[in-house]
Parts: sequence; structure tokens; C-alpha cells
Amino acid sequence: MALLLQPTKKTFYLSLITLYLLGCYVRAQSPQVPEENRFTKTVLSNDLNEPMELAVAPDGRVFFTERKGNFYMYDPASRQTKLIREFPVFWETKYGNGLIGLALDPDFEKNHFIYFYNTPISDTPKQHVSRFTLLDDNTLDVTSEKVLLEIPIEFEISRHTGGSLAFGPDGNLYISTGDNTSPFASNGFTPIDERPGRSQFDDQRSAANTNDLRGKILRIHPEANGTASIPAGNLFAQGTPGTRAEIYAMGLRNAYRITVDQKTGILYWGEIGPDSGKDSDRGPKGYDEYNQARKAGNFGWPYFIGDNKAYHDYDFATEKIGPAFDPAHPVNDSPNNTGIKNLPPAQKALIWYPYDDSPEFPKLGKGGRSAIIGPVYHYDPALKSATKFPEYFDNKLFITEWMRNWVFAVDLDENQNYRGMEPFMPITGDFRRPIDMTFGPDGSLYALEYGSVYGIDNEDARLVRIDYNAGNRTPVAVISASDSLGTAPLNVTFDTNKSYDLDQDDLTYQWKFGNNTVTSNGGTVTYTFSKNGTYPITLKATDPTGASSTDTLLVRVGNTLPQVAIHTPNNSTFYFDNESFAYSVKATDQEDKVIDPKRIKVKFNFIPQLANQAALIGHQETSENVDLGKELMEKSDCKACHQVDKASVGPAFADVSNKYRTDKGALARLSNKVITGGGGVWGETAMNAHPQLSKEEATEIVKYVLALGEGQSFLPPKVLGYSKITQKLASPACTRSRPPIPMEEAEVSCL
Repeated sequence: MALLLQPTKKTFYLSLITLYLLGCYVRAQSPQVPEENRFTKTVLSNDLNEPMELAVAPDGRVFFTERKGNFYMYDPASRQTKLIREFPVFWETKYGNGLIGLALDPDFEKNHFIYFYNTPISDTPKQHVSRFTLLDDNTLDVTSEKVLLEIPIEFEISRHTGGSLAFGPDGNLYISTGDNTSPFASNGFTPIDERPGRSQFDDQRSAANTNDLRGKILRIHPEANGTASIPAGNLFAQGTPGTRAEIYAMGLRNAYRITVDQKTGILYWGEIGPDSGKDSDRGPKGYDEYNQARKAGNFGWPYFIGDNKAYHDYDFATEKIGPAFDPAHPVNDSPNNTGIKNLPPAQKALIWYPYDDSPEFPKLGKGGRSAIIGPVYHYDPALKSATKFPEYFDNKLFITEWMRNWVFAVDLDENQNYRGMEPFMPITGDFRRPIDMTFGPDGSLYALEYGSVYGIDNEDARLVRIDYNAGNRTPVAVISASDSLGTAPLNVTFDTNKSYDLDQDDLTYQWKFGNNTVTSNGGTVTYTFSKNGTYPITLKATDPTGASSTDTLLVRVGNTLPQVAIHTPNNSTFYFDNESFAYSVKATDQEDKVIDPKRIKVKFNFIPQLANQAALIGHQETSENVDLGKELMEKSDCKACHQVDKASVGPAFADVSNKYRTDKGALARLSNKVITGGGGVWGETAMNAHPQLSKEEATEIVKYVLALGEGQSFLPPKVLGYSKITQKLASPACTRSRPPIPMEEAEVSCL
């Protein structure tokens, strides 16, 4: 029986008032979205060499590793980075081994224990989880090593090393391991090759093997004497035949970074997936994942991916496709399996995404894939820190994408379920491929940035800290000048109009012209430089609280820029291919009455006619002509794996050019390969698929790469020169029946 109450007019008004007040309360209590400009990024240590993992001590010291064996400490008191030890590790191969993981003991302040995941130099290929003691003088006691766990591996197989370490709130140590399986003989799908002598291509021997430590996240409890016990709640009870009791999560390909929520004890990790760019009869295309484990489980690989999208069984000998695997009852019947046959049910990923657009998670965009997990933030109102992240990010999981070079904050509800996500510092982040992140005791976010290119010593590899400023923001001084180069006497008008204060405070300005100081409330200041020389000009902007910043500009007196111009009697807007083009160049310089023609360089640049012609023509207004293929390449993820003149994980662009430049069919083949991905020419490493690129865009990228081997060519700077514009400078599809093609203005430089 339902009881229906008819509200009186009085109770109706009271209800409205109550609801209104409740709504006000909710709005008042909801954290505001923080402005991006309240976050500042500080470089703590620069020019690192393949940084791997970091940990921040309770006193603010930051410890971190480099793959080739260096172990460092950043001291916030001295703001200096100290090399603590060069570990003797096996790193001299392309397969990613070395000094990878790092974690501080939960009781680090008292026992000074530090844990490392490393590849020792040994006749027996293996990974070690080792514990060392840090001494009071910040040196490592090398005699204190205790090996808690050995993980047998096979060398020269794959880069799937795992190697991340993380402690949970209960003092248990989580350890990620890679599947140690070659992915390069399965066309980007699941490697389950059961043929004799092909075990290294069968992930059923490792990730899906309950009796193998590879392709897992392990959980142990370090004991004070340097041994380790098995905590309750792992996937298999101790003593279960055909299993390893250390296993917490199985069915992993390459969980490269892991984190444990210190409030809930939930485990998270990023899973780097296979390379296929499209679905096939063998199964789904490749996905990367961000995973959550509230308890021990099987996470599916190599039978399932993403939200349990199933692969099909496949006979590599006969190339016959079998039935799809069953996520509720996965079975490992490989002859390379040494564990149990019937596996635990497969668990779905928290977030999954392919190379192209993700219908489930469209904000992640498209491009290359390398999922890296970050920490879960918990706001502490009692923490006295001027830099701690705001309450808005409470219970948010930070994730990063190494290839796409972004950071997102994932919103989790009160039950730790996925609720949404948003980009973090998308405009001002200036990220250089973060490879590990953690929050420090001050509530600031610390990150290791690997640098631009995989597998090399990057100049932009660094340790950074991101702080939040909830209070007054420092003004930003910016100098504007009417000129910065000329002959004496040189009159220059300086302006403060580009300076700004995000809090919109009234600013005072102080100019320094050598020994002369001028104070103003803004506007312009004119100064005359009567003698030749180089003059540093400084502008200081100060707000009412005394916060200030400075900007400096060099004014060079004694020389002027040369003036160059190009003239043609021909049509300067359009051209027809294979017709002669007449031009003349005039260069003058106030100081140099005679200019050596050898110092004048002339070249033509061409922008092909594509769909977005209007946007491309806009480049003519810039001072530097931009090659379309180069621009498209730099906007993609190509430079993460390739350099122009040096090999890294992929071949040098110059080597690709030299190999294919005279191959007439290479342009079409390579353009298609950019879109679909593939490998086998430059070694085992496969190139990522780029389904987000159109055929025309991929073609322009390949044309740029193929042209790199030709060197830079210039036209002769004759008084009246002639250059025949051939097919090379025209659209490949252009014919006389087509309308004339707009021509990029020639670039002229006087050296």
C-alpha cells in the first residue's frame, strides 16, 4: 500500500526553501575547477639519460634511476642532484633491461631501506628485486644488498620488461614483470605460436602461465631480515600445484608502471598493448589499457584485451583460425605451459583505447600508444603546504600517455568506479613524455620525463615538479621594443603593454638601461643609445604584495639588418609546371656597400593542393616557410621513435631516404605502411599504425622523409636568373587540364 501525502501550501513553500538551501550548500561545497595558470612547472634536474622510476622521501628528497645503472638523489635543500651509485647492470642491448624500478620502504625514515628492480650482470639471465640500505651521508651501502626475489628471463627476446615497484598501505610490495615474449611474428595480434622451437613467440608460456613469474604483477611482504613472505589474498594459495604464490595479477603483456592507492589499497597499472591497427578474423585490433585491481585476478592477455575483446585460437603452422577464447573460462592448452590449464576468469580493463578514435573514451584522441599510470591524489586539508594540489583533484587518478604526450586526471566515484576524465595542463604543461609520476609529501606532483625520442640520451629528459598556487600569482614582465638593432644614435621606444598579472593587480614597472633606472606605472619609455655596443635592458614588474618578475632584452647598436627582395616579371601567384620562371634578387646593406653574391641564398618551397588549401596558404604570411610533410610529421608521434640522422628504436629518416629514394613504388608502399603499421625491414620492432592520418597526409610525410637524403639545394642569385620549375616542384597529380596551382613565395636569405 502506498501512502500519498498532499502537501499544503505552507509545506510546499517550506520544501522549496529547503531544496533551494540544499542546492546552495552543495554548490558551496563543490570544489571549483582550478585555473590552469595556477600550476607552475619547475625543472629540478636536467639532461638525464633514460630516466625510469622515482620516489619522494618524507623529507622531500627525490630518488630516481636511469636505465643504464645510475641512481640519483635530488636534495631540495641544496637544489643539487647527486649521483649515489652506478649499478653494475646488464643494459647493453636494445631490449630495455637495466636499472628500472625503485621504491622506498614504508618505514624509510627509520630503516633507510631502498628497493630496486634491476638486471644483474650474470651468466644466468634474470631480474632481481633487491634491497639496499642508504647511509646517513646519502651513500649506498653496497654490502647491504638483500635479494628478495629472482625472476628468470630470456635475453634478446623483447622490450617487455615491466620493472615497476610500489608499496601498498599494508606494507606489501607490488612488482610488475613483462611477458618477455616476442610480438614480432604475429602481425600485431596475439602471440600464441605453439610450434616446436618457437616458445619465445608463445605468450602462453609466460603471461598466461600460472607457474611463471613473467607477465604478472607480483605481491610479496618484505621482512626485516631481507627475506620475503607471501601475504594472504594473492591469486593462488601457497602450495597450490602448478602455481606461483607470488602472483597477484596475471595475464599481462607489459605493465610498465604501477601504483597503489594509499587510501584504498587498490592497485592500478598501465598496460602497453599489441600493434594491430584494425580488427581481423584473428581478433581485435590493438588496445592499450589502464587497469584497476581491487583483488587478485587474471587480466586476460594473450587471450583477451580491453573490455575482454576475445582473440581467436590460431594455428601458426596451418594458418587456420580457430574459435574465439571464452573470457569466463579461459584455457591454456599450450605445450609450453607449465602451470594449470583452466585459468581464472578474465577481468576487464578500467580504460582501453586503440590507435584511432575510442568510442568509449573519445577524449583520449588518437595516435601512438604507450599507457603509463600515475598516482591517485588524496587531498589533505590538514597538510600545511603552499604548493599542494587543490581539493578538486581529490580521489582522481593521474594517467599519462608516453606517445601522445599528455596527462589526464581520471575521476573516480566514492566506490572507485570510473566517472570521467579531463586533460591536465593541456596548454602550459610542456610535457616531455612523462614516464613516472608521484605525489610528494608536500602535495606537489613530481615526474620523470623521458625526453623526446625513445632509446637515446635525450637532452630534454628531466626531473620536474608541478606546484599549485592558491594565492597571489606573480606578475609576468614582458618587454616590447620598437627596435633592437641599428646604428647610433638609435632611438628605441619600449613598452610594457604585453606584461600581465593574472590576478589583475595594478603593477609598477622599473626599467634599467645600464646605470639608468626609470620607474613608471606602465605605458612607453623612449631611450636613445648614443654609442655602439650591446645593451641589456631589464624590465621589472611588481604587484602590490611585492611579488615581481623580470624580462631582459638585448639591444645591439652598430649594425642594421640587410634588406632583400625578389622580383619577377612572371605571374607571382600561379604557375604551370614545366615552364621557365624568371626572377631577380636585390640585396642591400647599410654598412656593406658591396654584397658577395655567394652570401645570398635563394630557394623555392612548395605547398601541395590539399583539402585545407586556405589554411596552408596562410603559411605564406610567416617569416619561415614550413614544409607540409615536416609539419604533419612533427604533429604526429614519429619523432618518438625516429631521428633525422641517428637510429633509435626506429631507423634514421636519412637512412630511410637513402634506401628508398630511387624506388619508384616506395612512396605508395611507405605511405600505406605509415597508416597500417608494420615491420620486418629495419629489424623486429614494428612501426605503430597511424589510422588517424589520411592517405594524402601520410604521403606528404613520406615525401618529406624521402627528400631528406637529397641535401639542401639553393638557386643561383643572378641579377636575372632563370629556374625551370619541373614536376618535382609541382603537384604530382597536376596536369595542364587542371587549374594553376598557387605558389609559395620564394625564400631569400642574406648571410
